[in-house]
Amino acid sequence: MHIILLGPPGSGKGTQAKNIASEYGFVQLSTGDMLRAAGNSGSKLGLQLKAVMDEGKLVSDEIVIGIVQERIFQNDCAAGYMLDGFPRNLLQAKKLDTMLAGQNQQIDLVIRLCVNDEVVVRRIAGRRFHVASGRSYHVEFNPPENEGKDDLTGEALIQRADDNEDIVKSRLNIYREQTEPLVKYYEEKSILVTIEGMGTPNEIFAKIKVALAQQDRKSVV
Repeated sequence: MHIILLGPPGSGKGTQAKNIASEYGFVQLSTGDMLRAAGNSGSKLGLQLKAVMDEGKLVSDEIVIGIVQERIFQNDCAAGYMLDGFPRNLLQAKKLDTMLAGQNQQIDLVIRLCVNDEVVVRRIAGRRFHVASGRSYHVEFNPPENEGKDDLTGEALIQRADDNEDIVKSRLNIYREQTEPLVKYYEEKSILVTIEGMGTPNEIFAKIKVALAQQDRKSVV
């Protein structure tokens, strides 16, 4: 099955993608992770990417499409995958459909997570990370034992440059302008399911499992 997870930054797409991967064995494809890795590579392109992301802007369609196209046709994606953070606009969505059609494939289900802006800002602006290990915390929902310090090493935690409140609000504005039109696009294809993103991760995942089960029944029919 080929799945897209839609939703604003901080809507829980990454968490739910991990849940789906663990439960169903689908490969999680986060363009954010791929771009962040490139941004930290130190290459000329990586430095350009980092500058764009640190300002809360979106990377060009050409770059993102190239990364996704290279990844989705690798062998480990043959049994199914989830796209988290792609497509972001109609151009990317149509390009994705064209790429898949060339391989006799298609998107089977689009899961849209809805969360209001105030909650998104609280979720993202409160995130803190331990650089060396990748361990993550949240000042409100999952605080470290000692403020600003990693629990295991005692080393300082950081806030990503693109996680501050002003940049989060900028990202939400961009999301509304460019990404929300995808809702209509996938509604017209009758593959969109909208899920309320408030509640515990387990509660939200339970709703996602219902949607996946319904899609499985459609596929059988």
